[in-house]
Amino acid sequence: MTKKIVLMGQFGVGKTSIARRYLLDIFETDYMPTLGVQIKKKIIEMPSGNVLSMIIWDLEGFSSIKKSRASYLLGANGFVYVFDITRPFTYHHLNEEYTFIRNKYPQVNLRIVGNKKDLADSAEAALFLKENEVPIHGFVSAKSGEGIQELFSDLANKFGE
Repeated sequence: MTKKIVLMGQFGVGKTSIARRYLLDIFETDYMPTLGVQIKKKIIEMPSGNVLSMIIWDLEGFSSIKKSRASYLLGANGFVYVFDITRPFTYHHLNEEYTFIRNKYPQVNLRIVGNKKDLADSAEAALFLKENEVPIHGFVSAKSGEGIQELFSDLANKFGE
């Protein structure tokens, strides 16, 4: 079974760092913006014994998901929308992004995560998102690895159902 997962969000929120932490269990401090898309694969053996091939599409950052190439999103089975809890402007319009994604891709599994939990308290972001009724998966840290495996395991388990 093969599933396409698309990492999306604004510039510099940590999409590539999340992908590297998940795929290679590394974190690099050098920031190199993604141009276009980077595509990687991870093979997972599910508890059922089935093999899941996760194709991870790491998209370049845009100020809005509406500016992404539709072809990058086509055929996706899962979206991971990443925002940066240290930069409020990366989540202040998240309700609009969430609504767009849900309306345009209602069948795609969506996880919204706040990255850089190691750098700041997530309380302000959590309160803002709760007040704006944006359902988030949680807060992660690509640097420490906290929550990264659980994020992708949760998606994989949804595909295995």
